[in-house]
Amino acid sequence: MAARVALVGFGTGGAVFHAPLIASIPGLRLEAVVTGNPERAEAARRRYPGTRVLDSADRLWETPEDYDLVVITAPNRHHVPLARTALTSGLPVVLDKPVAASADEARSLAALAAVRGLPVIPFHNRRWDGDFRTVRRLVEGGGLGTVLRFESRFERWRPEVRPGWKESTDPLDAGGILFDLGTHLIDQAITLFGRPHRVYAEIDTRRPGAAVPDDVFLALTHDGGVRSHLWMSATAAQFGPRFRVLGSSAAYTVSGMDVQEQALREGRTPMDAGWGRFPSEAYGRVGTPSAGRLEPTEPGAYQEFYAGVARMLRGETPPPVDLADAIAGLEVIEAATRGAAVQ
Repeated sequence: MAARVALVGFGTGGAVFHAPLIASIPGLRLEAVVTGNPERAEAARRRYPGTRVLDSADRLWETPEDYDLVVITAPNRHHVPLARTALTSGLPVVLDKPVAASADEARSLAALAAVRGLPVIPFHNRRWDGDFRTVRRLVEGGGLGTVLRFESRFERWRPEVRPGWKESTDPLDAGGILFDLGTHLIDQAITLFGRPHRVYAEIDTRRPGAAVPDDVFLALTHDGGVRSHLWMSATAAQFGPRFRVLGSSAAYTVSGMDVQEQALREGRTPMDAGWGRFPSEAYGRVGTPSAGRLEPTEPGAYQEFYAGVARMLRGETPPPVDLADAIAGLEVIEAATRGAAVQ
């Protein structure tokens, strides 16, 4: 029997990312969508005709026995309150990034999850980007020798400020690019090399009218001396390589973005043929200045996050992402913010 999933929020996160991925997994069923927006509610009914559409999350807590999992993709300030209510209602949680606006909030959520004996699973879907899966294979398989430096960029060209909670200066909103794109980049570095023991940051607000960081560089030092250099920007008129990994025997460089986000925005799903596959012209290169080769990019596989959630709900495996990793990422963000403030 498929696990019954309630999805809280049907904006871009819920409609474009979570709902199609949930619906693609045989072990999950999208039982309910919560949105107070009438247009989004109608869109949910059209796309998922067998799914209940509720106007408030309070409706979920009235009958928690009707669900096996709650997915929260509301604005950041609602993440922790909604997750706490789900846990006290006896339901495990998938929580969009960032899981909280502070590491203390995330630690308090972890404490409640431990008391209730229920998981809180961060939605760190970028671990299943095809290019990152390729980097991970090369790093863990020793294909580059000893890794010396890991470079990762998530750059955009958005010179105009778009009003919304992501541009908010209220700390509860966790606005700015460091919480937004930085969460992904930091998590990928932690996945590869563990929690860093040193953080250096350059945090800037470049665009006219912007009030929160929109151009950030982080340098993380991990055990063994590996350094992660991470760039995130809304002001990049030209993009650098998505990844450049320098090893003692070879390097890997790849440009462009993973194909899955655009596919989801176009209405495609992991059930479509060729999902997550990169054309050969988008492959990266492995080698040295004197010798190199094209390196086929692993297919992207966002659906594997929810496949892992389904296995966890059946008691077969641990959660696909550990909440401790998200807490470590928030600690990096806080260390970066403190360090940049005194430089």
